Amino acid sequence: MPTFVSGQVEVSVPATSANLGPGFDSLGLALGLRDRVTATVIESGLDITINGVGEADVPLDENHLVYKAMCRAFAEMDSVVPGIRLHCENVIPHARGLGSSAAAIIAGICAARGLVAGGSLLMDDDAVFNLAADMEGHPDNVAPAFFGGFTIAWSVKDRSFAEVVSVDPRVHVVVFVAPEPVATKVARGLLPDTVSHSAAAANSGRAALLVAALSRQPELLFPATEDLLHQDYREPAMPETLRFVHDLRADGVAAVVSGAGPTVLAFADSSDRPGLQARVPDGWQVLALPIDRTGAQVSVGG
Repeated sequence: MPTFVSGQVEVSVPATSANLGPGFDSLGLALGLRDRVTATVIESGLDITINGVGEADVPLDENHLVYKAMCRAFAEMDSVVPGIRLHCENVIPHARGLGSSAAAIIAGICAARGLVAGGSLLMDDDAVFNLAADMEGHPDNVAPAFFGGFTIAWSVKDRSFAEVVSVDPRVHVVVFVAPEPVATKVARGLLPDTVSHSAAAANSGRAALLVAALSRQPELLFPATEDLLHQDYREPAMPETLRFVHDLRADGVAAVVSGAGPTVLAFADSSDRPGLQARVPDGWQVLALPIDRTGAQVSVGG
């Protein structure tokens, strides 16, 4: 039976933007906005505290997503924990398309692995990623949250895989966070069961172009971020978001819906950022964020 480390484990996980333009369910980007979790094994019980986003409405019992992910990871390592003290510092907005659930799942799995002596031997990175993808339902959000940077994710039967692609240093990101949330289930429920062959072909070409644009040719980001597969179908759930995306693109800005929305993500070079930040709609929050290249970070002990 595995034993536990003394002291606490600290984990930080970045926000993410998935479904990136034409990269539906495949492309994701880690952003420099981090949730932080501190976990400690205690003699018995469950003690959860939260500061920041969600502190007034996130459950503080066994239904807390970080704790649920910890339990799944402990089970994978055949470990029975007596009790857990968990503290969360949340800054990633919830239900806004910035990967808050992916961050929570990755944080919980990494925290559990860090608390078990020899946890990295019992559960390697591939196992962490696959468990997270299984819990999240799609690998494109958990891939950048865990590995950092720009990721391509895919699944074969019951296994998920990811590849990290370098990002050109000229690429900068501005996100516009809508004041009201949209549930991912609602946004996905608006997607049609079928699309035309021509739309699918155009989208696959744009997705391939986006890999080239982000990695070495940012001047191609505007055509590379054109989407025909998912964004416009979600307009009934987030009309202001799609209106803003269309307005930005009409002015030549490489703008997309972040994740399932309603956040808008715009690519820009450093000289464009002040002008973009001045375009924030009333009631929205604007953030100029670096691309996070490190992914989940874990500190054990202390």
